[in-house]
This record gives sequence, structure tokens and C-alpha cells, in this order.
Amino acid sequence: MAGHSPSVWPAPVRAECPGGVSGCTGVNVRDARPEEFAAIGDLRVAAYRADGFLSGTSSYEPTLRALGTDGTGEILVAVDDGRILGTVMLMPGPHGNVVRSPDDAEIRALAVAKQARGSGIGRALVAAVIQRAVARDIRRLLLLTHPDMRAAQHLYAEAGFCRLPDLDWQPGSGPTLLAFSRNLGEG
Repeated sequence: MAGHSPSVWPAPVRAECPGGVSGCTGVNVRDARPEEFAAIGDLRVAAYRADGFLSGTSSYEPTLRALGTDGTGEILVAVDDGRILGTVMLMPGPHGNVVRSPDDAEIRALAVAKQARGSGIGRALVAAVIQRAVARDIRRLLLLTHPDMRAAQHLYAEAGFCRLPDLDWQPGSGPTLLAFSRNLGEG
């Protein structure tokens, strides 16, 4: 996956929902452009703060803002009428906190603008990141989520992700993050 260029996906993709996931919108999901990185960082921070998962003094804020901007991974955005309404990142192995093989990739930093929640943007982003992983021959998608991010956990379960407690991870003194996985193909 590391050698793939975003140019493989030159046009916006209409996200189709994977089996068992309903309610995706017709929003365009495409690769983020470098000039959008600052706005994407702002959206991530605002979304995490809106739900109380990021304090104003959090040491994680710079990491959250910068994820993927160094070219490690692929940042996708959900766009409607020129407005970025959500984002998600696909992080290839060996990067990430829970990847265990070159066939693994990690989903990071799913965030939807507060005003766009409930409209299927999160579902469209999850569907698009799954499609991207399949196109990259990823065999297993992994992710970590805060134990109180119940809406996200519900969304992941709808998309076929299962809990993987053996890979739960505790960053520093924060809460233990819950691991989820979805197999995408034979390995």
C-alpha cells in the first residue's frame, strides 16, 4: 500500500455501502488535497471536542491535526457542494497502533462535522475506506476507538467490524482504546 499514489483515484467516488450497511448518502468521497489539510485538521479537532473526546489542552490535538499529512496513509474526505463534511484516514502497515502484518491497515481519525451528523456521512466514509482497502489488497482492517464513542462503535458494527479485545491499547495515561477488525479477504 505504501507505494500507491492518490492519482489512482483521480475522480470523486460515490461510496457504496458494504453488505449490511444501510443509509449511505450519495456524497462524493475523494482523496484530500494538500490545500485542504488545515481544514481537515480543524474538522477533526472540532468533531472530537464537540463530543467531549478532546480537551482544549490535550497533547493529542497536534497529532490529530497532522495525521496523514506527511504522506503516511491516505486521507479521504466527504464533500458536498464544495464543503468538507467529514474525513477518515487509511493507515497502511507497518504504521499504526494495531497493525500486525503487511496485509493489515488501520482506520484512523473518522470525523464528521457536527452539522452533518445523522445524514449518512460517516457511513459513506466507512464504506469508501473499506473500498479503498480492498483496492489496495488489504486483507484486514483494524481500528481503535474510545470506549465512550458509542455511535462510532455502532457504525463499525454495522459495517461488519468485530471487537478484538486482544488488541485493545492504552496510550499513556488515557483510557484503554477498544480494537475492532474486519477481514476483507483470504490471507
